[in-house]
Amino acid sequence: MVGRGSVSLRDGVQIDLATGETVVADATEPAGDIVALSHAHGDHLYAKAPTEVICSDLTARLATARREDEGVLSRMIHPAVDQVSAGHIPGSRATIIKDCDETTYLYTGDFSTRDRFTLDGFDAESVAAEYDIDVLITETTYGKPKYVFEEQETLERRIVDWLNDTHDTPVILFGYTIGRAQELELLVARSERERLFVTEAIDRLNNIIAEVHDVAFNAELYGRETTIETGDVLVLPAQTNKLSFVDQIVKNTGAVKAGFSGWAIEDSFKYRGGYDETFVLSDHSDFSELVTTVEVVNPNLVYTQHGFADEFATYLDAELDIDARSLKKNQTSLDEF
Repeated sequence: MVGRGSVSLRDGVQIDLATGETVVADATEPAGDIVALSHAHGDHLYAKAPTEVICSDLTARLATARREDEGVLSRMIHPAVDQVSAGHIPGSRATIIKDCDETTYLYTGDFSTRDRFTLDGFDAESVAAEYDIDVLITETTYGKPKYVFEEQETLERRIVDWLNDTHDTPVILFGYTIGRAQELELLVARSERERLFVTEAIDRLNNIIAEVHDVAFNAELYGRETTIETGDVLVLPAQTNKLSFVDQIVKNTGAVKAGFSGWAIEDSFKYRGGYDETFVLSDHSDFSELVTTVEVVNPNLVYTQHGFADEFATYLDAELDIDARSLKKNQTSLDEF
């Protein structure tokens, strides 16, 4: 029997177990009996480090590097909790919790079902074969039908071709410091471009990821003394896009700015970011992959969060006859779902 009302959205996702324990995932100030961390992106990462946390070794190392003031993150193991690859960024994990009343929960965190670069995608079939999932808690960043992405191989080939076709022009590529930045570096390595630069923040995380995934990024460190020349590539954190030093690089070198995101499906993404070129490169599942995941996992109840949570829950309920509700912040009872 599903423990209805046991899942809520507070500081992170909270699951109150029949054991009396509370699981808290991806909280800013984790306060549960069991703390889980899906990955080391800033919007899922703690501000105050928990005493112990369930996560991958790589996520622990990346989180520690990003939250240096909090000290080394200590990992724990719990007999009721398993984690599997979420396919989102290096180290990302989906979390599976089995309660004493035999209710099994799956919290995906951010996830992608596509194998790409050094990552294995989230494997819903393997999860369904090993676990009988009762309650699925899934992200729905791209939970509307218009967000369907082209095949990964085709997209990657287009990006590499673009890098080659514009090889006489310096380019600035913008991506998240963990995940997207490394993907862009690996795409540059497949192109005819010779010099690649990254910031210190990206370089520090590159070194950790390279060691675990046995991959070389071959990027040089960008600094104030660096001169961007014809054909060079500079990979920058996405949040630096509107900073004055970027404008100065463009003014001095004629560099072309490129943005990479699932949101690039929208024309407005290009203009809001002031990009010259955009590509729909995402580390999330698209709408069709979200639907397939739910169908394969086949839970009794689905909770949705992030992005188009309401729309995706409505779709599951109306089109697939699946009991689905979007999570709202600080709900306190089943009646509020």
